[in-house]
Amino acid sequence: MKNILTITLIAFGFAAFGQEDVEFKSGNFKDDKDGFKKAKDAFDKGTEYWEMGNEDVFMVRDPDLDYWKALEQFQIAYDFNPNSAELNFKMGVCYAHSTYKEKCVSFFEEAYKRNPEVHPFINYYMGLAKQLSYKFDDALEFYQKFETDYRKADDFGKFVKQRKKECVEGKKIYNDPIRAWVDHVPEVSTKYNDYAPSITMDGEEMVLTSDRPNSHEPNEVGQYDDDIYTTTLVNGKWQTPKPIRGKINTPKDDISNNLHYTGTKMLLNKITQDGDFDIYETFLRGDTWSEPVSFSRQINLKSNDIYASYNFNNKLIYYSKDKKGGSNGYEIMVSGVMNYKNREYGLPNREMAVSSTFNDGPVYLHPDGKTMYFASEGHNSMGGYDIFISKKEKSGYWGKPINMGYPINTPYDDFFFAATANGKFAYIASNREGGKGGYDIYKVTFWGPEKSPALATQDYLLASIARPLQDPELAGEVKVTTSANLTVFKGKTIDALTKKPVEAVIEITDNNTGKVTEEFTTNSATGKFLLSLNSGGNYGIAVKADGYLFHSENFDIPAGSAYNMVNKVIELKNIKIGSKIALRNVFFDTGKSTLRPESSSELDRLVKLLKDVPSLKIELSGHTDNTGSAQGNITLSQNRAEAVMNYLVNKGISKSRLTAKGYGSSKPVATNDTAEGRQLNRRTEFEITGN
Repeated sequence: MKNILTITLIAFGFAAFGQEDVEFKSGNFKDDKDGFKKAKDAFDKGTEYWEMGNEDVFMVRDPDLDYWKALEQFQIAYDFNPNSAELNFKMGVCYAHSTYKEKCVSFFEEAYKRNPEVHPFINYYMGLAKQLSYKFDDALEFYQKFETDYRKADDFGKFVKQRKKECVEGKKIYNDPIRAWVDHVPEVSTKYNDYAPSITMDGEEMVLTSDRPNSHEPNEVGQYDDDIYTTTLVNGKWQTPKPIRGKINTPKDDISNNLHYTGTKMLLNKITQDGDFDIYETFLRGDTWSEPVSFSRQINLKSNDIYASYNFNNKLIYYSKDKKGGSNGYEIMVSGVMNYKNREYGLPNREMAVSSTFNDGPVYLHPDGKTMYFASEGHNSMGGYDIFISKKEKSGYWGKPINMGYPINTPYDDFFFAATANGKFAYIASNREGGKGGYDIYKVTFWGPEKSPALATQDYLLASIARPLQDPELAGEVKVTTSANLTVFKGKTIDALTKKPVEAVIEITDNNTGKVTEEFTTNSATGKFLLSLNSGGNYGIAVKADGYLFHSENFDIPAGSAYNMVNKVIELKNIKIGSKIALRNVFFDTGKSTLRPESSSELDRLVKLLKDVPSLKIELSGHTDNTGSAQGNITLSQNRAEAVMNYLVNKGISKSRLTAKGYGSSKPVATNDTAEGRQLNRRTEFEITGN
């Protein structure tokens, strides 16, 4: 019994000592004076860096270099003595203000356990530790205790008040999760910081930023600069990211912002000679990106300007600006285009509805033109950055921001939001627990509303790496996401004979107004293109390339139409005798030969072709389906062909170069047994008869 009692007392003594605060004093380490000296020197040196880091505690994104220098020294001291409350507290502070925030929790809890009064800010940071652990009630108690004890006359109370609000809101949001999965994407994530995902509308190409090891020299604590990478989705799996091709990545930080909806240009951040971040733009030429050019001097003022986003019609740019001397951190700004070709924009205005008194941004504008996603440390965040959604109201102003909810948002930093056009999937960056370290890339899969099992089989078949669904109704019913009422038109332009890619200009015209809404060039190396068309419009799409006949498509998308994707290979024909092309955007009233006004854009392109090639002679032909009498169709098609010929003559084209011929229903290009086939057969064509 005596031996058992002795062993018990010894064990109790060790347990008690394990809870003690073992300070860095020589008297605590008499048996290892050399080890103590080395550890104490590292502790003191680390404290010097730590105090320098504390001068700028609340940072926008990157951990302060001084904190990393401090951690380098603190780790030496920690390996010798992990039982110091002060050391645990200081290491926790370093991690709390880094992108590896999850590591701070155990250090703060250890520091508090050993000495609840180790530092005046211990209750504040214990509140953070509990908040990160989703223990919002406990966190609120710590924040309140800190607030009671904190007496300094500064604006730190602003942050404490926000932390308390986060706990109240966070508890509500956490207990009412939205119907979505958020899954780690290991193929593109590393133990380093991987963030700023931006994807093409079809969800098959991704651009991201990472500070993983690269060809540049690391800094004094072994960290690499941020570079931009690209990856492709193959059979539902992202490939290993590769450095973006072109003169993009430099030895300084290069950060991707927003890939344009067409995938042909991109906004990014670069550090200027003054040490500020400015917005730049780069263009895809074949498989290589052009050297970035400064976006606009009206936007890149003497401040940090970051995280820019295109809007759907290229008339506005949204981005985050950090005004020097300001107290609100980064604010969301909007600037309108003044002269697009000269890259001139108007002076920026603050977006009042979505900006808070804390850091706001990045921003992402969905191609529907009605939906904004943005990150913010303010509003009703759960903690850190949360992602919010705002809808454009009838007044034209952005509506009240809505937190996108848990599990998209957590008490950690959750930011960047890149959605596929159908609204079913999105990619975000987060430093939440469960990743490989730092910021990682995550995929959001929206379930849609609750349905009965009999009607929702595909909902339950979604896997964590879900591929695109076939059910077109899901996206339109997700309340927190876009209604996805647009059509994505993708494909490639090739030579009709050789099948090789052709670089072509795609021009989109709103047939209701006759105005060209967008113009861009298909990829010279692949011929690929990607564009979006919002519902509620009739669009003419003209594809033009030097030496080829132009090609046209027509999309009539009624208001409220569901998401649709069209994938098409456009074969361009050389300008040679015998080449034919259908004029898909020439319209007549039903049963009549009177040209409708929305035909002008298409016919004016034909006028330009005839003027550009003065020797060109063409036959204009009218065609119908087999509805009605054969003679009636011949007469109608002849009259329509002559109406087009008269339009060209009135525009200055010699009648001697033109022939009009009506073929009725004698030359169908599709079956007349379906409505779709009959629509294709009702067409106006021209054929080159001389050159």
